Amino acid sequence: MATGPRACFSVRVGLASAPDHDGPFEDVPEHLLVPLQKWVKGVITYQGHEQDSRAQPICLRMRIPPSMNRYGSPLYVRPLAQATGTQLLDVVDEVLHCRAATSSETETLGRMLDDAGSAYRVNEAKDGLEERVTPAVGDAVRQTIADAAAESAAGSAADHLAAAWQAAYGRGPDPVRAYSEAIKAVECAAHAVIQPNNTRATLGTMLGEIRNARHKFSAAIPSPAGDPIAPAEAMMRALWEGQASRHGAQTATVPETLEAARAGVHLAAALVQWVRLRGRRPHTLTVDSRHPKNPQDGQRSGRAKPRPYDDRRDQPPRPWRRP
Repeated sequence: MATGPRACFSVRVGLASAPDHDGPFEDVPEHLLVPLQKWVKGVITYQGHEQDSRAQPICLRMRIPPSMNRYGSPLYVRPLAQATGTQLLDVVDEVLHCRAATSSETETLGRMLDDAGSAYRVNEAKDGLEERVTPAVGDAVRQTIADAAAESAAGSAADHLAAAWQAAYGRGPDPVRAYSEAIKAVECAAHAVIQPNNTRATLGTMLGEIRNARHKFSAAIPSPAGDPIAPAEAMMRALWEGQASRHGAQTATVPETLEAARAGVHLAAALVQWVRLRGRRPHTLTVDSRHPKNPQDGQRSGRAKPRPYDDRRDQPPRPWRRP
């Protein structure tokens, strides 16, 4: 069970009141500035010698000019280690992305951010920073990604959901991409269940399939209205119709907000897990084989149409006669 940070002794014994804000801290708070700068310098320094060859590509990608020594030679480690504010967070993110830090140094950074109450953490891939969320929520999404990756019928749902999460919570979020990847994740997961024979299926065509042939589908969660597919359909429709930037028009295209993108990612994670969850538990959303695709067409149902009874089959074969 997760617990909050331990209160100071003076607060526990009643000598002082708890601070109004004790995290998570946006940007780089004062108490984290020097430790974070020292971490950056330690990663790009070897045995006391600054490794400008490792620091130069980072400076170039981040458009940070080098400082000069008294001989006019460029120094690339110093401007990285002396960065402050959001630029320092960008430096840390880039150092992780280019794999300049060892696994031990990355673990040290993670503990440092945790202890300082930072609003950011090292992501699951250890190649960048991401915004911190409730641990249980993050764990649930990561489990969904793992389940989808293990399910071959889910296609590339795991990759799309992971990309959506990174675009929504990573350093420098991209709401439009996050929402688009969330929809792709659901399309991959639901394709084999809802429209397996449609190679051009989208979430929109799947909603049409559910609307026109909802008798084919069942769900593990009963609906009070007697329509078991209604909750999943409503979630899918909210995700599909909530994408404002999907098409252009004469009016200005309105991109998704970060709040909408993050809500879409969590909605997609629930749908991917709901549709594609396997293992020891059955699908929560499945095609009901008891019903034909067309109720009037018995040959296309899950059951074969019974043959008419023929009593000649019960009689012994007649002897062969020469014509």
